[in-house]
Amino acid sequence: MPLVAAVDLGSNSFHMVIARVRGNELLLLDRLRERVQLAAGLGKKGQLDEAAQARAVAALERFGERLRDVPSVRAVGTNTLRKAKNSRQFLTAACKALGHPIEVVSGREEARLIYLGVAHTTPDQSGRRLVVDIGGGSTECILGERFEPLVAESLHMGCVSFSRRFFPDGAITREGFKQAEIAAQLELQTIRRRFQSFGWDSALGTSGTILAIKELANEGGAITRSALRKLRKSLVSVGNTTDLTKLPGLSAERANVLPGGLAILLAVFESLGVERLGTSDGALREGLLYDLLGRFRHEDVRGRTISNLEERYHVDREQAARVERTALRLLDAVAAPWKLTRQRHRQLLGWSARLHEIGMTVAYSSYHKHGGYLLTHSDLPGFSIDERRTLATLVRAHRRKLTRDAFQDAIGLSGERLLRLCLILRLAVVLNRGRSPRTAKLDLKASATKSELVLSTPPGFSDTQPLTLADLEREAAVWRDAKYKLRVVDRLPEPKPTPGDAASPEA
Repeated sequence: MPLVAAVDLGSNSFHMVIARVRGNELLLLDRLRERVQLAAGLGKKGQLDEAAQARAVAALERFGERLRDVPSVRAVGTNTLRKAKNSRQFLTAACKALGHPIEVVSGREEARLIYLGVAHTTPDQSGRRLVVDIGGGSTECILGERFEPLVAESLHMGCVSFSRRFFPDGAITREGFKQAEIAAQLELQTIRRRFQSFGWDSALGTSGTILAIKELANEGGAITRSALRKLRKSLVSVGNTTDLTKLPGLSAERANVLPGGLAILLAVFESLGVERLGTSDGALREGLLYDLLGRFRHEDVRGRTISNLEERYHVDREQAARVERTALRLLDAVAAPWKLTRQRHRQLLGWSARLHEIGMTVAYSSYHKHGGYLLTHSDLPGFSIDERRTLATLVRAHRRKLTRDAFQDAIGLSGERLLRLCLILRLAVVLNRGRSPRTAKLDLKASATKSELVLSTPPGFSDTQPLTLADLEREAAVWRDAKYKLRVVDRLPEPKPTPGDAASPEA
């Protein structure tokens, strides 16, 4: 049975879980947590300071040692890495320390994964549920039914950021709570009406802050509004986060961020009308594991996301399928010399082929630019921010001008490979410009060297497909700007055998 692992690079702590796949379940084998306080190292100019980066890399090196023999690992960064302007520089060192790629996910994707983790680690039940997760730099609120999130939102408030902002130097005051709760309610205003219109049958909270509040509230089954008010009063009477460690079961690291987290939770109860909040041990890392398990079993949510985008933007699916088939045939022919042999290369090319015309829903003119914009600014469940950016780049560059500058290195995918995927996509689009099913039946062959692709067309192609040939000649000129060569070769017809050429029976 295979091993799988998930790593959560949170704003306050880094978490790692390792599990074994057993049927449709995951058997937890190991768990590690490191207090990194990444958010505390984010300066006013949006730069992660060197001390925070050093703490993070050291923690990831320790995780990497434990993950050395785990074949399938998914690691994600959350709010602080979304905000940090130098996150790309940090991720280069972080990936090397961990020994595995690290994705940065959007807030809504983080919310989706959290819901998945909660849904898989709590009893399956009918009805709609509200899930709340208060992290170090963001708070996620999700409504869902069984294993499907219906509404997922990520808000810019967390226990670390609010504690630093409203309880400076650890001073816990009534005024600090008042200001923090007002600020949190203002954030919640953006989702309040929508969440209340959907409604829910049960509410669950997850992750460290809410679990710590449950223990301090000491009310057994669920957190209540009255218990939160009593806890707020107790914290104000203590007066300083340093002295909170005297409370039973509360560590110093949790005490430092507890006031901000409590203020956010009080605002959630007040703004959304929550009366009772149960708790769940499942969270982002468990969601990552189950999402990874789904990918193994061809239940990848990313495929559903692509289909939903095709439907939403009224894509001509027959044409998209033709371009996809042609692109994948070309990829099979040139994968080895162009070093495009990984499954992710095939996935990215297939997805971009299916979405290359989504911009037509805006306008035909410059539809490739519209498509790139839509992908850049849409929520794509299952996709990391980097994957979304890569798809947008491929769609944006699949026609018209082509410059190497557009293909900057992405985490886990070099700019050169991305450019080569784009060249294949462009060629597939040109070959299918006539939108005819006959293109799939053409006996096209391809080969490649480091900077050249040779397209071998069937005999008579130049006579029967003059428009396509003209398009290919124009495309070859564009390729030269990207320092690649496209050469089209019209194969000669096979010579017809003559009676004298037939082998004799004695031969």
